[in-house]
Amino acid sequence: MKIQILTIFPEVCRGVLQASILKRAGDKGLAHLEAVDLRQWTSDAHRTVDDAPYGGGPGMVMKIDPIARALTDLRSPSSKVILMSPQGRKFSDAAARDLSTESDLIFLCGHYEGIDQRVADHLIDDEISIGDYVLTSGVLPALVITDAIVRLLPGVLGDEHSAQQDSFAHGLLDHPHYTRPADYNGWKVPDVLLSGNHAAIEAWRHERALEATRQRRPDLLERSS
Repeated sequence: MKIQILTIFPEVCRGVLQASILKRAGDKGLAHLEAVDLRQWTSDAHRTVDDAPYGGGPGMVMKIDPIARALTDLRSPSSKVILMSPQGRKFSDAAARDLSTESDLIFLCGHYEGIDQRVADHLIDDEISIGDYVLTSGVLPALVITDAIVRLLPGVLGDEHSAQQDSFAHGLLDHPHYTRPADYNGWKVPDVLLSGNHAAIEAWRHERALEATRQRRPDLLERSS
């Protein structure tokens, strides 16, 4: 998989892309992850990417021409261009699994007051939001989505079953996890996890996942019913 994050702040991305699971994916040759500086496609001495909005109003709007030139150069026939936007469809585990089947993704990150609407109308394939709030730029959402996608790629995680047991993978939150010591300050690991009875352990985990979902995210159960 190839993922390019197109932004005016590539330096924000580079540390994240070179650490932990994302670095492992790159080192194994399972993903090519790159932060690309949009300012390479500006045409003036000041490398300007924004201008005042038509009709007045606060803030600045990112211009269409540098973005159009960048996408012309970066895009391939298999590319899917995704704009990070509060107006986009909400990101989810299902969306991550769907995107993990793509071979070439370009995440376009806005900044300032927003991006010229003609970019969304004519130059992208999808528009995604990570939640009902606004951030300074689309860089952090792009990194969030990149992490969620890449960890699903076969061979990236140490245990192939890990991603299948995460919260949301089966419409439920994850069950509780414990490790040594079995007793810490009188706080004990549930006996069933020490029993060696794998059927009982799986039943306990499923029940705890259901319980957590009922208490914290009943909407997930409503969707699946």
